[in-house]
Amino acid sequence: MSELSTPPETSGPDTSGFEAPESVSQQLDSLPITKVARAARFAKTGFKVGANYVKHYARRSVGAESTTEDLHAANAAELYGALSEMKGSVLKVAQMLAMEKNMLPRAYSDQFAQAQYQTPPLSGPLVIKVFRDSLGRSPYEVFDEFDINARQAASIGQVHFARKDGRELAVKVQYPGVADSIRSDIRLVKPIALRVLGLDEAQVRPYLEEVEARLLEETDYKLELRRGTEIAALCAELPHLQFARYYPEFSSARILTMDWLPGQHLKEFLATNPAQAVRNQLGQALWDFYNHQINNLLQVHADPHPGNFLLQEKDGGTVGVLDFGCVKNIPAEFHQRFFALLAAESLTDATRFETLLTELGVLRPDDAPAQRELYLRTIRASLELVGRPFRQATFDFGDESYMQALYALSDDLMQQPELRQQREPRGSEHFIYVNRTYVGLYSLLTELKAAVRTTS
Repeated sequence: MSELSTPPETSGPDTSGFEAPESVSQQLDSLPITKVARAARFAKTGFKVGANYVKHYARRSVGAESTTEDLHAANAAELYGALSEMKGSVLKVAQMLAMEKNMLPRAYSDQFAQAQYQTPPLSGPLVIKVFRDSLGRSPYEVFDEFDINARQAASIGQVHFARKDGRELAVKVQYPGVADSIRSDIRLVKPIALRVLGLDEAQVRPYLEEVEARLLEETDYKLELRRGTEIAALCAELPHLQFARYYPEFSSARILTMDWLPGQHLKEFLATNPAQAVRNQLGQALWDFYNHQINNLLQVHADPHPGNFLLQEKDGGTVGVLDFGCVKNIPAEFHQRFFALLAAESLTDATRFETLLTELGVLRPDDAPAQRELYLRTIRASLELVGRPFRQATFDFGDESYMQALYALSDDLMQQPELRQQREPRGSEHFIYVNRTYVGLYSLLTELKAAVRTTS
């Protein structure tokens, strides 16, 4: 849960942990938990973003310099500040968007990428309140040592360092009100999104329900403990992976205690200039981890952003896997059709290709011929490129020409007016997290510039 590979210094009981109840109450008031408070924070942000646009165009109208990049930077900072304060589902969505390198202007993706590593943490008194509410004791009574200052803070919770009976532990503490805010946040944002995108609620309902279900699961630390333990056991034979042991006796629905794993996050690890052989071994470990889960377990750690892995050169390259809050169970029928789409024979067999897309809900019987041809042409081009690693024995994710081709394809599709007019969502809701998993995995392997064996 940290980029530190050596035992950090810890602090003992802090007098800030015993502040008067009024202090805790004031801090809870400053954290938008209720639907009304979160709606007000959304409105405040919208007002400031609107004001930034007014300033931008006012400056340009009098000949003063104000670039689009400046506008994006100001709005991205304002929006990220609001999301960081609100935490929960809205910050998790920002984290997901940061993985889509070509979806947002650079200023937004750079700001949102911070959600993968660090956001403003809860104060000490609030952390102690969560412990007393969940375990009936303060963290100083539960552990031999506990660092009240969070080592990492993200969208759903923050991580503290602790010691117990000589063991170094990572203790994840969930932000107050997160679980309750998810449904209200979605209901708050949904009408706005539907109006902006011109969509009907019935069209997006299955997708919103899928996202809501996964987000709610992420707030259940008891479920995460069970899943993390089970998946780690089922992946134990895979080489060069490291998993944390969980401690149910020090955990609850809002507190999760596990081993403190060594290593560095991707950005810090790459700054050490690791050898190509180490990069390749780390990339292979990641590929094997995901390949085994998806194809053998039919469930997958569906949150592969850089903040959820710790890398080290130990034994030629070892990956520590964190955070099993988001796990996607993959229906066997969807799995079969999804990978059939990536096969070379499906791309060259027009009938087979069209049948698979119909079965997956991408094509519909009432599609106009021109619309149908548009989907077939663009999806075939996309799958030929995106699925290329699956059709080769080895694949070099450090090949810059491949990534340039991916970005060029994305730009080309975004520029096609026919596609831009096709606003309605298509396809199985199961695409959301399976696609997200591969977007994250490809991004990690590309950053590593790893060459991996993609077939067993």
